[in-house]
Amino acid sequence: MTLETLSTPKSAASFTQDGNQYLTFSLGRETYGIEILRVQEIRGYSPATPIPNSPSWVRGVMNLRGTIVPVVDLRAKLGLELAQYGRFTVIIVVNVGTRVIGLIVDAVSDVLSFSPEDVQPAPDLGGSGDGRFARGIAHVQESLVVLLDLERVLGGAELEASSSPAAA
Repeated sequence: MTLETLSTPKSAASFTQDGNQYLTFSLGRETYGIEILRVQEIRGYSPATPIPNSPSWVRGVMNLRGTIVPVVDLRAKLGLELAQYGRFTVIIVVNVGTRVIGLIVDAVSDVLSFSPEDVQPAPDLGGSGDGRFARGIAHVQESLVVLLDLERVLGGAELEASSSPAAA
């Protein structure tokens, strides 16, 4: 097993090459991560076309090379305080099951690898909190990275309904 160090202005993480890789991004002052293998691409932010009667966290749809992709404001979906989109705001296009979905985040940070030993289970928040969206918590230097479970975050029937042609 070989060790490498990834250094950025914000953090430095030691990781093993056989660990799971995560794309990390910020929402406000917190850092989140999603499995890198689910990421299709990262696009600069551009407004989505709104869809009437969609959930409040679905900002609309975008055309991605001929495919209509729902765009989700991850802050709104996770119940976080909303913020203005800025120059670092991006849309992370991810694959969840057979669906392609765009996630609006404040900024992309790093790609980090964590071995299974580096990830602590998400705390039990009584079953009704959004802790159910966390796959686990990883510790990087003095900060924590919440590793999101995209199947749980985006697996609802309401997203299926809002992105189907019948909903439009």
